[in-house]
Amino acid sequence: MSIPKAICTLLFLLLAFHLKAQSDTANIKSYAEQVMIRVNLDTNIENYTFSEGKYKNAGKTVFSINNKVKTSVSLDYKIISATLSFAPNFLQGNDTEKLKGSSSYTDFSFRLFPKRFIQNLYYKNVRGFYLENMKDLFPEWQEGRDPYMQFPDLRVQSFGGSTSYILNKNFSAKSIYTQGEWQTKSSGSWVPFLDYDVTIFRNTIDGIKSKETQYKIGGNIGYFYNWVIGKNVNISPYLALGVGGKFSHYHNVLDTNASENAQYVTIRMEGGLHIGYNTDRFLFGGKMNFSAYAYDQKNNQTIENNNLYGLLYIGYRFAPPRVVKNTYDKIQKKIPVL
Repeated sequence: MSIPKAICTLLFLLLAFHLKAQSDTANIKSYAEQVMIRVNLDTNIENYTFSEGKYKNAGKTVFSINNKVKTSVSLDYKIISATLSFAPNFLQGNDTEKLKGSSSYTDFSFRLFPKRFIQNLYYKNVRGFYLENMKDLFPEWQEGRDPYMQFPDLRVQSFGGSTSYILNKNFSAKSIYTQGEWQTKSSGSWVPFLDYDVTIFRNTIDGIKSKETQYKIGGNIGYFYNWVIGKNVNISPYLALGVGGKFSHYHNVLDTNASENAQYVTIRMEGGLHIGYNTDRFLFGGKMNFSAYAYDQKNNQTIENNNLYGLLYIGYRFAPPRVVKNTYDKIQKKIPVL
């Protein structure tokens, strides 16, 4: 499914669910006193699209990573959720180094859920890209036979996060984000949130090193709905829109005079659909998510970072070991927000 079709589907679902939510109430079952471990598998695709020109005449250059399958392990207890993600080469789809080169992917995220706030922090490190749309730029190029143009030293590091607030106190965001709660009656909520990050691009071409640092901040508003269709099954779509600003600094490492500062207005859209099955011990489900992010670099030039991917997860809850509970209780006395 393309991103435009996914957006239309979500808009239809959210409109129907929003009208229904006006008469819904919510009961929330918490699993905060249990430890939960989840294993996730998703088809993460990290790419950057550079467009030059207008409309149908715009030329595009698409840089993508080789790793197409990512696995992650999540650990939840109380209001804390932590996830470590990586893309192992032995998974199918991550073994095409001869044609596309080698890529590495590591992502660590940390979430807190104090009351109706959601605080997310993450670190992401991606290295090794290839030119995905070779056929558009080189008509004689043949897929499966000819290698892609590779950029093994292109590295992207991101440090960032988001701060969200749930407007409806009867809506459980944890039931969608981490499955740390279960909502027994359908409900939805508007969720305003800020997103912010620092991204560092590093590359080396013909011995010449370059570095660009980008700072981004944006304001967003999204609508989330948790539709409970049975005792153990829920369907949860969401859609969010946002605008913000990006500030970048570029310089050539070998030439300190070759530097440039710029500011941009950014536009962001993201959404997804979650389907889950939940019991007090076992849980599993799937998600389809997309994000579209773009900004004008200069006249008739645009850079986009688009993702469309699916995710499968399976998890298990159990009583916390005494050492975990005692350690958390000691920390909570010093940091009451936990």
